[in-house]
Amino acid sequence: MAQLKLPWWKSAVIYQIYPRSFFDSNGDGEGDLAGVVSQIDYLQSLEVDAIWLSPFYESPNRDGGYDVSDPRKVDPRFGTFDDFKRLITVSHERNIRVIVDLVPNHFSSEHRWFQEALQSHPGSAARDRFHFANSGINPPNNWISLFGGSVWSKVEDGEYYLHLFDETQPDLNWDNRDVIEDFEKTLKFWLDLGVDGFRIDVAHGLFKDNLDQNHPNPQALSDALRLDIAMEPEVRSEILATVPFFNRPGVHDIYRSWRKIFDSYDRDIVSVAEIWVHPPAEAAKYVRPDELNQVFNFDLLTTSFESQALFESISQAFEILKPMGALPTWALSNHDSPRVASRLGVDQSQALFLALLALPGSLYIYNGQELSLPDAQVEDKYRQDPVYFRTAGAQKGRDGARVPLPWSSEKTECGFTSGKPWLPIPPEWKDLSIQFQDSQPSSSLNLYRRALKARRTFFGSETSIVWCNNFEFGLLAFTRGEYLVLLNTTGQTINYPCPGTIVMKSNEEIETHQSEIRLLPHSACWVKI
Repeated sequence: MAQLKLPWWKSAVIYQIYPRSFFDSNGDGEGDLAGVVSQIDYLQSLEVDAIWLSPFYESPNRDGGYDVSDPRKVDPRFGTFDDFKRLITVSHERNIRVIVDLVPNHFSSEHRWFQEALQSHPGSAARDRFHFANSGINPPNNWISLFGGSVWSKVEDGEYYLHLFDETQPDLNWDNRDVIEDFEKTLKFWLDLGVDGFRIDVAHGLFKDNLDQNHPNPQALSDALRLDIAMEPEVRSEILATVPFFNRPGVHDIYRSWRKIFDSYDRDIVSVAEIWVHPPAEAAKYVRPDELNQVFNFDLLTTSFESQALFESISQAFEILKPMGALPTWALSNHDSPRVASRLGVDQSQALFLALLALPGSLYIYNGQELSLPDAQVEDKYRQDPVYFRTAGAQKGRDGARVPLPWSSEKTECGFTSGKPWLPIPPEWKDLSIQFQDSQPSSSLNLYRRALKARRTFFGSETSIVWCNNFEFGLLAFTRGEYLVLLNTTGQTINYPCPGTIVMKSNEEIETHQSEIRLLPHSACWVKI
C-alpha cells in the first residue's frame, strides 16, 4: 500500500529571516526585502523548505517591527510591494515557500485606530477596539509588562489603556467585531499575494481576564515569563499557571474561523502559533483538527545540555501532541532568545542541532544559527530594544541576538551593508562570515548544509522514534527507521557498541573502532544500522 503523503510543513526545515539583519541591498544600513531576494542562492544552498519573514510591515519600529501601524503595507525601510512580490516569485521558483509574521495581540500606537481612540471620549466605539479603563489615580491592576514596568499607561483624560509589551503597543480587544473582521481581511490580503502561511505572534494572548484584579506576585510572574532568567522547570510551571492574560478560551474560536479561511485556498497553508502555555498539555488545544497546524516548542530554548533533561523535553513534546496527530516543532534560537551558541557552546549547539534534525517534525533555524554566531556584545549606547529602556538598563534586551549577519571576510561591515549597520557588527565576525565558512569544509555552515541535505536522503515519512538507553553517563540515543542517533552531552569520550556505519557526524574525528562508535565530547552522529 502506498504511504500517504504528509503536508509539506509536517517535516519542513524553515529558516527564520529577521529582515533588518539579513542583507542590505541599498546601503542604508538596514536589511530589506530586495536583500533577501539577492541572497536566494544562499538560501537554496541550505536546503531549506521555507523561509519565515519577521515583520516587514509599516511600523515606527519601536519594537523591531512588532509594533505594526498598518499590517497591509510594506514599510519603506524594507522596500516596496514589488519587492515583496518579487521575493514570492523567486522563492517559489526555487521551491522555497514563504511564511510571514502576523501580530494580532496589539497594534502600534500610531495605527489610525489608536489615534482615533485618543481623540474619542471614554466609552466610545473607537476605544472599544482596545482595552481602556477608568480606575482613578492608580492603574486598574498591578500587572507587569513583559518589557518591564506597568502594563497600563494613562491618557490625557485620565483613562488607562492596556499594553502587555511597550506603551507604544496597545493591546487589541478581541471581543470587538471590528478587530476580528480587520484581521480576516489581512489574512486574505497576504494569502492572495501568494504567501504559504503565517507565524502567529503571541497567539495565546488575544484575550485577557479580570483586568480589575491584582496578581498575588507580579514580579515572580514577570521573571518566569523571561527566557533569559534561569529557573527550575517545576517552579516556572507553577508560577506560569497563574498568568491572567494568556491562554483564555476565546482564542480557539478565533483560530477556528481562521482555519476556515486557510482551508478555502487550493494550496497547503501552514499556521504556526507562538504560544507559552501552562500546563504544557494545553498546547494540544491549538492544533486540534479545526484549528492551527503547529505550535512552537520553546522548551529547548531553556533546556540544559544534559541527556536526562533533553530526553524529558523531547518526549514531552511528542506526548502532548500525540492525541491530535500533530508533530512537534524544534528550535534552538529565535529573535527573542539568546543565541544557542552562546547559551550552550558551539560544539554543544552543533551536536544538538544534528540530533534534533533526525527527529520527526519540523525544524526552525534562526538566521545566523548555521554560522554558530554568538550573541554580540552591544554597547549600551547602540541598544535599541525597548526592554533595555523600560527597565532602565536592568535588562540588556535582545539586541545581541539581532546583530546583522556577516557575509564577507574581506569587505567592510562584513559585507552586510555598504553603509553603517543599524547595530554594530563585531569585526572578529569576519572569521565567522558566510564567505569564510563557505571555503572551510569543516565549518559550521558546511556542517548544516551536509546535514540538511542528508536529512532528505535518510529520513522518509517515519514519524516515530524508539529510545535506546536510560540516559546514564550523559548519552542520548534513539532510532528512527534504520538509523541510530547518538548524542554525547558530556565532556568525556563515550564508546558505544554498534556495528553500523556512520553517515553524519558533528565532529569529523568521530569514528568506528572495533564495532564501537567513539563518540567525542559534546558531539552527535547518525549511524545506519
